[in-house]
Order: sequence, then structure tokens, then C-alpha cells
Amino acid sequence: MRHQKFTPRADYRLAEAQRTQASVSLAEKFQELKSLTVEFGHFSPEGVTRNSQIKYTVNPEFAKSVFRLDCPNSECIGGDYDLSEALAQTVAARESTASGEMCCQGWLSKTTIDRVHCHNILRYKLSLEYGVRAAKAPGELQAA
Repeated sequence: MRHQKFTPRADYRLAEAQRTQASVSLAEKFQELKSLTVEFGHFSPEGVTRNSQIKYTVNPEFAKSVFRLDCPNSECIGGDYDLSEALAQTVAARESTASGEMCCQGWLSKTTIDRVHCHNILRYKLSLEYGVRAAKAPGELQAA
């Protein structure tokens, strides 16, 4: 059996995978969220060259509430993109779409740690649909 060699990148990705798996599902956290479609593109640090474009529909029953995407730079350490807060704010405002841009704050490679950031760019669009809000439990106060 081959043992995995641990590197700063592997250690970081393992910790992020564990954090994601430990989170509740989107359906548990956002009970009114019925569907989520994500469109995103990875761009070079200059923001001009698009390296990839992806669109997919998320199943809220199985997707985790720590909602993150990996940086496409295979040498990046400690970066990636966490869309959890953007998603939470969009749901809280009950908006049907949100878009934005994030810059990877990881290190470009293991030889540039503490010197050169990755700075790849993620441009994203979230499209959300909602169902009926969950009923309040007996004794739970309703906001005025």
C-alpha cells in the first residue's frame, strides 16, 4: 500500500475537507433554499485570461454548508475560495441571484510561501430558488 506524502498543500486540503464534511447540509442550514445553481470561472491574476468556466446545480440535501471551491493552481498552498458567507448573506436577504469576484490569498507554490501570493481570480454567480419558509416551532418568537 502506498502512503500519501504530506505536504503543506495536502495538509491544508485535508483540513478543509474535514471542515467541509463536518458542516451541516445546505438544506439543514437554509431550510427555505430549494435549489442552487452555481456558475464560476477561474481567471489569471490579471483577470483577463479565463482558465475554466463551470455551471452546475447543487443538491441542497447533500451539499455542505461550508461551500468552497479549490483554486485551479495545482501548486497553490492555503488558498482556495470560500463562498459560504456570500451564500449565507444571499439567503438571509432572500435574493434570487448574487455574483462576485474573489482573489485567492494562498501562496503561489511551496517555494514562495510567505513571499508570493497566488492571486488567481474566481468570478461567480449564484442562482437560488426558495420554497415556503419553515413554520416556527411552538413557543418560538416571531420577529416584529
